[in-house]
Amino acid sequence: MATTLPTASRARRLRRVGAVLVTLVTGQLVAGGLLVAGLRVPPALAAPVLLAAISPTVVAALTLRPRAPGLVTTADLLTMLRLLGAGVLAATTVLALVGAVTPRSWLLVVLIGATLATDAVDGPIARRSRTAGPVGARIDMEADAAVVLVLSVLAASIVGPWALAIGVMRYAYVAASRIRPALRRPLPYSLVRRVIGATQGVALLTTVVPVIPVPAAGVIVSAALALLAFSFGRDVIDQERAEARGEE
Repeated sequence: MATTLPTASRARRLRRVGAVLVTLVTGQLVAGGLLVAGLRVPPALAAPVLLAAISPTVVAALTLRPRAPGLVTTADLLTMLRLLGAGVLAATTVLALVGAVTPRSWLLVVLIGATLATDAVDGPIARRSRTAGPVGARIDMEADAAVVLVLSVLAASIVGPWALAIGVMRYAYVAASRIRPALRRPLPYSLVRRVIGATQGVALLTTVVPVIPVPAAGVIVSAALALLAFSFGRDVIDQERAEARGEE
């Protein structure tokens, strides 16, 4: 028993949000370093690649810092794995923007697909294990936003800079909420909102699939952008109306 308790205590410490985020940053740096070494990236480009690799976790850490004492569940770990994928994608995107790797390849398709797939399993695991909670929800939100932002940058280099609007829209909404109190009102659950949000990553994925013509991918991404604008617009209108009515 004397040896079991310290082991359990260490395990609990390792599963705290802060410790997992540090582990994620380490993994992203290692993955970025492997990309730099494997592709023989010039030293001047190595730093931007490594900074891009850790950027999704840094953003998440700024949001999650007040919740650091909470423990991370198994479902949360899967969600954080999506942040790791986002970091690898961000590093790869930098390399694609400078022409070090091709932006349309099956390797990227597999990497993006695997990253997006974690979003389909963390929710069911959290519900089955009864470990769903505010920490996991916030991690999930940040991971989704990070992946979509990175993919929108990659897509912008293929179909046009307008695709960046998909990745920026959520952050613009958050920034606006700091000025407009109505936008801080909680939103009710919406299946339509969730479905539209889930389609963004898939739509952006089509831009890197080699067999899909770029014009066709552009049409798909523009349709996804229109749906996202509708979703955000509807939520903003509902929040403003609730604010005007003075609802609690």
